[in-house]
Amino acid sequence: MKRLLLPALLAATLAHASGPSPQDTPLQTLPYTPTLDVTVMDRTVDPCEDLYRFACGAWSKTNPIPADESRWSVYAKMARDNQRYLWGVLNTLAAPAPAAGERSVNQAKLGDYFASCMDETAVQAAGLKPLQPLLARIDGLKDRRELPALLAELHLAAGNERLFFGFSAGQDFADATRQIAFAYAGGLGLPDRDYYLKRDAKTLQIRTAYEAHVARTFELLGETPAAAKAAARSVLATETVLARASLSKVDKRDPYKTFHVVDARGLQALMPGFDWAAYQTALGTPPGQARYNVTEPAFFKALGARLQRLPLAELKTYLRWQLTSSLSPALDNGFVQANFDFYGQALTGTPQLKARWKRCVELVDVQLGEALGQEFVARNFTPDLKAATVQMTDEIEAAMARSIDSLGWMSAETKARAQAKLKAIVNKVGYPERWRDYGSYAVQRGDFLGNVVRGNVFEARRRLAKIGQPLDRGEWNMTPQTVNAYYDAQMNDINFPAAVLLPPLYDPRMDEAPNYGNTGGTIGHELTHGFDDEGRQFDAQGNLKNWWTKKDGQQFEKRAACVADQYATYTVVDDIKINSKLTLGEDLADLGGLVLAWEAWKSHMKGRTLENRDGMTPEQRFFVGFAQWDCGEARPEALRVKARIDPHSPSQWRINGVVVNMPEFEQAFACKPGAKLVKKPGEHCKVW
Repeated sequence: MKRLLLPALLAATLAHASGPSPQDTPLQTLPYTPTLDVTVMDRTVDPCEDLYRFACGAWSKTNPIPADESRWSVYAKMARDNQRYLWGVLNTLAAPAPAAGERSVNQAKLGDYFASCMDETAVQAAGLKPLQPLLARIDGLKDRRELPALLAELHLAAGNERLFFGFSAGQDFADATRQIAFAYAGGLGLPDRDYYLKRDAKTLQIRTAYEAHVARTFELLGETPAAAKAAARSVLATETVLARASLSKVDKRDPYKTFHVVDARGLQALMPGFDWAAYQTALGTPPGQARYNVTEPAFFKALGARLQRLPLAELKTYLRWQLTSSLSPALDNGFVQANFDFYGQALTGTPQLKARWKRCVELVDVQLGEALGQEFVARNFTPDLKAATVQMTDEIEAAMARSIDSLGWMSAETKARAQAKLKAIVNKVGYPERWRDYGSYAVQRGDFLGNVVRGNVFEARRRLAKIGQPLDRGEWNMTPQTVNAYYDAQMNDINFPAAVLLPPLYDPRMDEAPNYGNTGGTIGHELTHGFDDEGRQFDAQGNLKNWWTKKDGQQFEKRAACVADQYATYTVVDDIKINSKLTLGEDLADLGGLVLAWEAWKSHMKGRTLENRDGMTPEQRFFVGFAQWDCGEARPEALRVKARIDPHSPSQWRINGVVVNMPEFEQAFACKPGAKLVKKPGEHCKVW
């Protein structure tokens, strides 16, 4: 399940920069970069030793990490270009309309929201005043029995799980056509439980900086330094208790460890002192549901015990912190600066705050994303692009069907079920068929924080309204302007937003070899997710159900272990190795995706004469095109965070770790035995 959580985005990215950069101007058109860019290659490197450096070795020289970013890549650069383009669109919509009726309702909302965000003078003048009503609600808590209703109000306003836990709708793992209530663990201000539990020097340094940041925020709220430090200690103590009760990132990847259905009585029994019916009523969700998925029962038991022991004053301290932290970047510059100094600089090593226009475009993208997506698609995504992508997807799915049939280790029974799942996959390309309705979201020019809070409430209620309702299989969880793609195991669908299908990722001007290596690899990657270590546990209808024979499951695990063992030897930064149990699904998808893209390309080009270009054979261009999708670099601090929480391996290993398992790569570059990217016959990892 993928979510875009506004406060998480805010915490990491939103801030006011000290001065403009050379690129701080809107774009009228999206810039063009070819899918295979020979200018960023380093041909002094032997591709058989390091394909990533061969393909991307000069990329960072012309694309250094911007001062306001913790990492930089082809995808990140495309996202920034999209931002600059959408900045121009929003500037136009924020200006007075040429005539009445010239703009749609959505266009007016986009313009008003952007204008309210860009009005820094008004935000500074307002100070804490817009947040005071919510803070007063916390201060007015006199009895624990009032907590459920108050927490519901704060959950709606903050739009995340920072306040103890999250509560929303999700597909029932046992019946994917049914949407039920989910209660899931939260309550932490740091990215992962390990930041509270580990005691190595780097972790202790981050934890100390975090406690200082919490204290600084309380001082901004008006506390004395001594009181602020005491408040920070209390917050950290509560968060540490919750961290100890939380599952690890690896365990959260196991759907069987996050699927625990209870009825209303069972939910109440987990936290006897917390009135769940009152909480749901305040959310606007009918209590007494027949099915709730409590993703981490042990967490909720620990939370219930903590709430019973925590003095009322400390409970209010915790609520004040989580609410203020969640909304800090939408407050005045004192809160913005404090928020960035920890989440941007201390945690991820980002030297400089982002310019205000970037924060505002990002906010519009999160809270009015499909309205903005309509503007992006109308200007940049053609029917021809969609048709070409659909054709490539069909070819890669055909390659997957052939691959399943050819597997010597899989029984006919499991093959038939795998083919049924493959046939049932729905491909969504470009943008949703039905755009989201923002009619109930009130946007007011001149009320920035109000717009943010109302946007959070709108989105939370939109999700909550799904509980008990039929599943909408046409819904997307990414906006069209997002440079990314995803597979949803319970929907059993693949989603390719328009922005991920533009140059330099897919380039209709380029020969087909690098396009298949790049976009074909991405399509194959998402398709393989349906059959990776997590996706394979869901059937064709998206239900959590074992459709494998015992022997076939063991054979899969054996082949997946080959990949996990390989990636566990790779270094992320310093002496930190890849946690290959966390990255296994992505590593399997990277490998399977490129194998499928190769087979689809070869089938597509069968019988055609292939010519060399730029001093490379078509086969070499396929692999260089693949490698160049992930050119980039990251700051050491960002890599340390990535090693703990990101299920993706670092760029270098997402490229080299794949091709080392493909004899086709060795043949394409005439690699000799003993080269780093050459394995002995029989040692290649391959699942699909």
